[in-house]
Amino acid sequence: MTCASSLFPPSLLSFSSCGATFLIVAYSAVIAIGLLGNAGLVFIITRQQELRNVTNILIANLSCSDILMCVVCLPVTVIYTLMDHWVLGEALCKVTPFVQCMSVTVSIFSLVLIALERHQLILHPTGWTPAAGHSYLAVGLTWLVGCFISLPFLSFNILTNDPFQNISLPSNPFRDHLICMELWPSDKHRLAYTTSLLIFQYCLPLFLVLLCYLRIFIRLRRRRDMLERSRRTRGAQRINVMLLAIVIAFALCWLPLNVFNTLFDWHHQALPKCQHDAVFSACHLTAMASTCINPVVYGFLNSNFQRELRTTLQRCQCGTRAGESYESFPLSTVGSEGITKATSLNRMGSVCVPSPRPEINQKENMLKVKSSRASLSSLMLL
Repeated sequence: MTCASSLFPPSLLSFSSCGATFLIVAYSAVIAIGLLGNAGLVFIITRQQELRNVTNILIANLSCSDILMCVVCLPVTVIYTLMDHWVLGEALCKVTPFVQCMSVTVSIFSLVLIALERHQLILHPTGWTPAAGHSYLAVGLTWLVGCFISLPFLSFNILTNDPFQNISLPSNPFRDHLICMELWPSDKHRLAYTTSLLIFQYCLPLFLVLLCYLRIFIRLRRRRDMLERSRRTRGAQRINVMLLAIVIAFALCWLPLNVFNTLFDWHHQALPKCQHDAVFSACHLTAMASTCINPVVYGFLNSNFQRELRTTLQRCQCGTRAGESYESFPLSTVGSEGITKATSLNRMGSVCVPSPRPEINQKENMLKVKSSRASLSSLMLL
């Protein structure tokens, strides 16, 4: 699942104008949706103190790795795919695959940790429960392991112009062009490393996630069979659908790119030479779509995140319209039942209510007039 294979030497056949336009638009859409969705999740989790539990901290870690993927992996890949050579310098040639592999590792390990945490809570609700401190420790370990696994790319990624030297043309226009590629001591070392990545970045995590969610599904199914058709039963059904969507999205998004990388490593003759870039771009774009799916599955299909998102949007609306038709009152001063039903709580312990009806304003004005007359008469008595 590593993005290292995304830095393939580009073919000498460039994309057509329509193909290049589609590639730019598609990658731009994925980058925009991935950045906005994941940034929104991180913002909500960090802003709301009550949301900082183990699961949400791991979700925020997953979103951070997806943001890093959108910032580094996607722009570099689309630039290198559309151009016929590497123009981003030697430092990015080494750092980009390192950051990409680290981000993918953190994402996958976060998925596994979320599955294990949910497995523990649902199957063993009275047993050991991880605390928020444990989740922060797990987040740090995922980044350390990701850095360690990605270290070979800093050593074996180089800039070279060797593939362009074998072109037999009267005047070779590609002679000074460079490509970013992996140069291993031997093919055995390369195959051993890439196969290990396939196992530990896709096959084994997918097996663990499937096993955890399968056991969760069976346990929830048994609970539903013991209950009558009620609201709790419908909630269990909704959880099952969400868990199934998680597994399907995780497996399908990364499957094409892993198949492509495996064929490239073990039997690259099976890949079409003329459509190499197009096939790779389709597989890579499908894999990168997981950065958009994760916020939807883990966040916006979750009722808690939906409620917090609506609260945040309402708070923003109240802030922008505070001087027009909204006023802020302490909770202790709100006594009208009709107004209280229309209020929305904000974080500061006050409520944002719409301006009262005309008849309420009229009553308040009459009370103000009476109070002013009373105060005037008291002054005359003095």
